[in-house]
Amino acid sequence: MSRYRLLLCFSLLTFFPASALERPEVTFKIFQFPPNMIPRIDGNADDWNMVPDSYAIRMDQLEDTEAPGGHGTDRDPKDLDIKVKIGWVKGLNRLYFLYQAHKGYWDFSRSDLHNDIFEVVVDGDLSGGPLIDEYHRDVWTPAAVGQMSALDPRISSSDAYFAQQGAHAQNYHIFTPAESKDWAMDWGCAQYTKELPYANHAQNYSFRPGQSGDYTLEFYITPFDYAGCEGPDRAVESRLTENKLIGLSFAVIDYHDPNSNQRKFWNLSHKQTFFGNASELVGFRLMPLEPQFRKAIDAKW
Repeated sequence: MSRYRLLLCFSLLTFFPASALERPEVTFKIFQFPPNMIPRIDGNADDWNMVPDSYAIRMDQLEDTEAPGGHGTDRDPKDLDIKVKIGWVKGLNRLYFLYQAHKGYWDFSRSDLHNDIFEVVVDGDLSGGPLIDEYHRDVWTPAAVGQMSALDPRISSSDAYFAQQGAHAQNYHIFTPAESKDWAMDWGCAQYTKELPYANHAQNYSFRPGQSGDYTLEFYITPFDYAGCEGPDRAVESRLTENKLIGLSFAVIDYHDPNSNQRKFWNLSHKQTFFGNASELVGFRLMPLEPQFRKAIDAKW
């Protein structure tokens, strides 16, 4: 390789990030909990009272990307109203979530994936790109990024699944609420990512299927730079550090009838396919401690 081409490659790597993100005009904040105030995963939101309201994400930030035109904004708080706060603790590679929702009709009577869902996708190192098998071949088609062309017949769907599904970014379908089923579906073969010590959850509600009511979900997950099918021994946790920008997004999948697949897909990314492409997530910043939690002097001997 010539000296000129080497310099060109270096320039591209230097000035272009590994991954772009959606909605570059906004950066959401992740609250830093003091180490002596880590939230208990018990379904009680009291631990989150210290989190300023400026960290909360509400319905006004979401669009229904399954509506005609892909930008549904017909929001009715009597039908669905949510508030999401996300936190972290310095020294732990965990993301803590508080999801609070009011719905006029909760749909969770079936035992399959037809269930009201809080779907979360996280890319802890901004690696970007496809994270589900059906988008796998885009990775190997640099001349046609984002297009299903120049397919390689040697790569089967099972090859794509075991090599890629959830490996560099993770997708969690969290059932809200979960009854007689696992609390979440990790969309990949690395099922350890939704189990202790990498994840935990608790929920609080009193309604029944078809009723209205308030719901609280508290959980944490561990983002991974690599979470392969081989098991946690080979997995690499994403390192969470102060002021780091990560890729993250979520959607609320809102059903209204257990006998119909009609639904709304309230989406923070505003890109329908964010669930399978980490380049379509949005930016979240791991914030420093709020001033009231900082020590005036912090001596290190």
